[in-house]
Amino acid sequence: MKPISIFIVLFFFGLVLSGIHPKEYFTWFLEVVPALLGFLILLITFKKFSFTNFTYFFILLHCYVLFLGGHYTYAEVPLFDWIKDTFHQTRNNYDKVGHFFQGFVPAMIVRELFIRKEVISNKSYFNFIIVSICLAISAAYEWIEWWVSICTGEGGDAFLGTQGYIWDTQSDMLLATVGAISMLVFFSKFQDKAISAFLNKK
Repeated sequence: MKPISIFIVLFFFGLVLSGIHPKEYFTWFLEVVPALLGFLILLITFKKFSFTNFTYFFILLHCYVLFLGGHYTYAEVPLFDWIKDTFHQTRNNYDKVGHFFQGFVPAMIVRELFIRKEVISNKSYFNFIIVSICLAISAAYEWIEWWVSICTGEGGDAFLGTQGYIWDTQSDMLLATVGAISMLVFFSKFQDKAISAFLNKK
């Protein structure tokens, strides 16, 4: 079985598993929708542009972060409840993991697109533009959370997941920025090797 087929099987396995008796079906749906939309976009564009398995792996990992948050709600993931109690934190911080990946994975996707499509000729602006795009994505997602919360009232509280923290939106965007920068600093060379190996196979 090809790696891409394995990724697809694992995607639906995680999706179905997360949908079995979640904390709340409405919240589950809201949290997994980005993964479903991402899957559809990748499926539709696969023949025109397929990413490296390296990038697909991290996209799948991000989906599992969404699935887990959807199943329990971001405020009640058991492991992070334990971390909260053990280290005397004021809130369950699993949502910060989600926002870290919200910067990390888009940075990986955008970087591969930029390299393979030769979008930017001046490399001195390369990383700055990637981080800026990831921050814009994070800000747009905060708008969506805000809009959903306004439209659904109490039904959207679990989706918003502020847990009473007044700086939740700002810290979410900060974590996405840290995620994007972390990807560029620590994983760029690995991605370059994956892209090189992928292009050599063609």
